Amino acid sequence: MKENSKDNYQVLARKYRPATFSDLIGQDTMVRTLTNAFEANRIAQAFILTGIRGTGKTSTARIIAKGVNCIGEDGNGSSTTEPCGKCEHCESISNGRHVDVFEMDAASKTGVADIREIIESVQYRATSARFKIYIIDEVHMLSNSAFNALLKTLEEPPKHIIFIFATTEIQKIPVTVLSRCQRFDLRRIEPEIMIEYLKNVAAEEGVEISKDALALITRASEGSVRDSISLLDQSISNAMDKIDAKDIRDMLGLSDRGRILDLFNLIVSGDTVGALNELSSLYSDGGEPEAILNDLAEISHWISLIKITPEAAEDPTVSPDERSRGKTIANRLNIRSLSRMWQMLLVALDEIRIAPNSMMAAEMTIIRLTHVSELPSPEELIKKIQNGSIQGNKTNIPIQDSTTNNKIQGSISDNVSKAISHPVVYKSVSHSTQNLAEDRNFNPEHIYSFRDVIELIKLNRDIQLLVEVETCLRLTSFSSGRIEFVPTNDAPANLAQKLGTKLTQWSGIRWAVSVVNEGGESTIAEMKLEESNKLNALAKEHKMVQTAFLVFPNAKITNIRSTESMAQEAAIEALPEVTEEWDPFEDD
Repeated sequence: MKENSKDNYQVLARKYRPATFSDLIGQDTMVRTLTNAFEANRIAQAFILTGIRGTGKTSTARIIAKGVNCIGEDGNGSSTTEPCGKCEHCESISNGRHVDVFEMDAASKTGVADIREIIESVQYRATSARFKIYIIDEVHMLSNSAFNALLKTLEEPPKHIIFIFATTEIQKIPVTVLSRCQRFDLRRIEPEIMIEYLKNVAAEEGVEISKDALALITRASEGSVRDSISLLDQSISNAMDKIDAKDIRDMLGLSDRGRILDLFNLIVSGDTVGALNELSSLYSDGGEPEAILNDLAEISHWISLIKITPEAAEDPTVSPDERSRGKTIANRLNIRSLSRMWQMLLVALDEIRIAPNSMMAAEMTIIRLTHVSELPSPEELIKKIQNGSIQGNKTNIPIQDSTTNNKIQGSISDNVSKAISHPVVYKSVSHSTQNLAEDRNFNPEHIYSFRDVIELIKLNRDIQLLVEVETCLRLTSFSSGRIEFVPTNDAPANLAQKLGTKLTQWSGIRWAVSVVNEGGESTIAEMKLEESNKLNALAKEHKMVQTAFLVFPNAKITNIRSTESMAQEAAIEALPEVTEEWDPFEDD
């Protein structure tokens, strides 16, 4: 490694800062545009540079400032995209002490008074250079009043003035300012380009660094050149003249990605004990629980991408062994399982920050993930239920039990229960209502049960009466043309009169509806609630439901449906829409 004396040492981020447009990496579009502008002498008077941290915004601003003011080593040069770096203007700008180049941090100078100083100074020509340059970093931090004060000067700046703005949050810049500037979006640096760049810097410094170590630095920098070169500088101080992946992982507190893949594989295999042991081993070796879960989420995302686009496996920041293992895991899992794991890990990352002990939270997450891996997809579950290959507890969930229904045939409560033949599945009730309404043979005079009364109310779409009958009427006696009931305490006083009038009107025969004081079954609403509670209790005893609650502690049962009703609905939805013009023998 090259030796640096205490006096002349310079951090790598400054030492290798781009000095010309050709030094900028990964910004080909901007470099090409600015190069053409310089060659054609079409240099804008206001630029705005945007992008994430460390992509070269301030460096580009200084290169532009040097380019327009460079006079060459002989003192006779003109504006250029390749400033010499040796003339008085280039050296002064590089050192940040040029009298005609003003660099301002908008984070600390946000007000109108600061902008007023600029507005007053632009009236005067440059002291020694061709152009007066104003570089305002983090320009989005300026107040609205400051932006408004700058608008007129931006619209009609003096010919000797150039403004260069830099920001990481372009969405905060007023449109009126953006429309007056030439905008350049600096991109994240591609991994291949970053790895090659870091490799060259390490070679310049006389340091040997492995490809896996470069990949780890590149991944951690997230496309920022400054971040990557700062990490390289730190790793050189950490490991001196030879750096491998372990040095980078130790420095960044990262877990071995190969071991994270081992943990991921154990999870998707449903090996709870093995996964917990691997987690404990990673923790003992210095891995942070939150970082481990982050790595698992990253891998689930990466494998999902491989599943959709196999080219994603060719990530240059991933070793060949990891690529091979990633492809193997992707072939085993479906997108639904990977998405479920991703969502659970996101929830776990929120939980781990508020948990009293992060390791406990991580262990509970692993337990949930391994149990979920054994759960079939909804499609597989339906197939297993339909085939009878899935066994729950000994008591099945009787969403519609024909045996039970037969026992209460002929009773008054049977007439009421028929109105709620599907107590939880309201969709099924609506289907039966729709079928009744569309039945051309239905005769309103033929009302033989209380269920027929309910269906007639639905057929005529009297929602208010339907709600009152279901919630306020306790049936005591029913026969064709006559109903007796006990009203609930909150029943409308005119319920009997209203129901009788409506039934007479709709059916064409006289109905006598009267109120009695004793007896009466439960209301339809109460029966629905009772049946729903019973079904919920039975559902919670089912093995698959218990497993789901273990994985999702805050889950609730919102609906219970029989496989028969699901199959029936699927069959109905699969049928073609039949109209009067429909011809079954006509080709598509």
